[in-house]
Formats: sequence, C-alpha cells, structure tokens
Amino acid sequence: MEYAKLYNGLQMPMAGIGTFLLSPEEAERSVLAALEWGCRLIDTANAYVNEKAVGRAMRGSGLPREEIFLETKLWPSFYEQPDAVDKTLERLDTDYIDLLLIHQPAGNYLAGYRQMEKAYLEGKVKAIGLSNFNQAQIREILSVCQVKPAVLQTEVHPYFQERALKGFLDGEGMVIQSWYPLGHGDKALMHEPVFSRLGEKYGKSAAQIILRWHIQSGNIVIPGSKNPAHIRENFALFDFALTREEMALIDALDKNTRYYTSTPEMLKQYAQFVPDVDGQK
Repeated sequence: MEYAKLYNGLQMPMAGIGTFLLSPEEAERSVLAALEWGCRLIDTANAYVNEKAVGRAMRGSGLPREEIFLETKLWPSFYEQPDAVDKTLERLDTDYIDLLLIHQPAGNYLAGYRQMEKAYLEGKVKAIGLSNFNQAQIREILSVCQVKPAVLQTEVHPYFQERALKGFLDGEGMVIQSWYPLGHGDKALMHEPVFSRLGEKYGKSAAQIILRWHIQSGNIVIPGSKNPAHIRENFALFDFALTREEMALIDALDKNTRYYTSTPEMLKQYAQFVPDVDGQK
C-alpha cells in the first residue's frame, strides 16, 4: 500500500473501497473481503445507509481498529443537529472517525463544518474535509475555518482530470480523492486503446491501469464493487509502476467531461432529503 500524508501528519491509504449504492448486506460482505485482501481505507456516508454494516465488517475482520482508515460523510439534513457526529459514531460503533467530510455544499454547510471542527478538537475525528465542493465554495470554507479541510472528495478520472482544481488544492495543502475513478463504468473510457496496450505490457486490466494512473497522479481512489474478484483486483496496484511517458499518454485523454453535475435544484433536494439512518440494518 502507498499513502498520502495529510497536512496534519495523518497517513491516508491511496486506495480503498467505496460503499455507495451498496445495501447493508452487500457493504458488509464487500468491506470484509476488501479488508481480507489488504484494503485499509473504507468510505461510507450517512446517506448510504450502510454505516452499521461497515462497522460490523470492521469488527468482524479481526483487525485492530488503528489499522483501518475509516471515512464517512455528514448529510445536509444533519448539519444543524448538534449530535450528528455522535450518532454517526454510534452507528459505526467506533470511538473515532479517521476522516469526516461534509457530503454536499447544500443547506447550512457552514454549521456542518463547525460541527466537524468541534469533533476534531474533541478528538472524535482525526481529519476533516469536503465532498463535491467547487473552488469558490472551498475558498469560502478556508476564509472562516478554524481547522482547515485536509481532503476534497470529488469526481476525477482520465476524462475529467481537474488539473486547475488540483493545483489550487496543492497550494492549500489539501489532497484530492476521486469517486468515479473509473469513469462511472463508461465503456468508451474503459476501452481506450492505451489501457489495453498497457494492460498487455503489465499483465493488468484496464481498471488496474486507470487506478495506478490515479495513484501516481496523487489521487486517492475508492472504487466501489460487490464483486469479490473485482474487489481483489482493485488492490493489486502496487506491484508495478507506469513510466513518465505512459502517464503522459493517459494525461492526454483529458476531455473535461464529467458524469455528475450538481444544480441548485439538486442541492435544494439534498438539503430536504432525510436518510433513514435509524432504520438501517
């Protein structure tokens, strides 16, 4: 495993497993499998309604808690609830969260950020960050924060590389984390000839080549899967390295094309939506 060093010294694994769209049962099985095969970074969220299952998988793995980097996200409808972090800890059945993010720039996200800062200062959270924020919104947080965000989780893949945003984050000491690291399963991306050529050279799949490109580009990745073979494959990334020339070939694929774009209407809906976190199994 390779690690990113956050500005406060915390070491974060460069590759983990995401649990977006996984049912509690699927999340528990997938996280257990990933931990067995060397994964040490788990990403979940209030809105995924599988935090309890993630907590069970962590305990069931038999691994010491300190060996697992646990990441979750506060949902907008909980930003103004003073016990939102404590309830998240209860669902995960853990004493601390390694990285806690504001999930969406919706609702009163400044109140949510203040909650995270309080949890950080109380030792309940080891690092805090943002998800789906653009540069202007990040600047707003930076202008008022007591504790700087360490990570931005956002869409990044070979067709949407966010170079300008990454340059800004580098200047602020923030690390980027990619969801949709494989382009949301876009067949056009997965079948780019460069990936098949490099896959033949290194004995790797197109997905493994893309994930290796991310890691060498400084992007933390959290591909999600409920397929045991794919989960195992997603962590076989550290026995090879792309050359500078090969990295440049993939860099040249950037089309500034994204798969997810939030709108004011969507953000309003996010703020109104209340996940059934208490009803999860």
